[in-house]
Amino acid sequence: MNIKNASELTGVSSDTIRYYEKIGLIPRIDRTSSGIRNIDKRIIGRINFVKQMRSAGMSIENLLKYMNLVDSAEGSIAAQKSLLKEQLEAMVERRDDMQAAIDHLKWKLEHYEEHMAKSEAELKKLEKEHKNQ
Repeated sequence: MNIKNASELTGVSSDTIRYYEKIGLIPRIDRTSSGIRNIDKRIIGRINFVKQMRSAGMSIENLLKYMNLVDSAEGSIAAQKSLLKEQLEAMVERRDDMQAAIDHLKWKLEHYEEHMAKSEAELKKLEKEHKNQ
């Protein structure tokens, strides 16, 4: 199938498929005699796998490392699991940072009158003083 059909089937844009091929996330795609990509189920499987890993939050850099391990000789399971664990830890840290920001914003909303209104009034006062100088 051509890249347009592969894009429709996988939900991954044609540009992204080309990029994944260029950087080596998916194997080099065979081409027809006229140079059109001829994408088979092996490539579709790889695109879907990469899409799932990206959806799980894995960076392109770590995914390249991971796929190199997948494609390497036997015995890379420990390294693959290590990369997955590293990715999980990074995502948990981002989640915790996001939760802290959410909690802080909730606190600001709950204490708007005694906290935010006073801070905003002080900012307006300082701005007015600056304009009057």
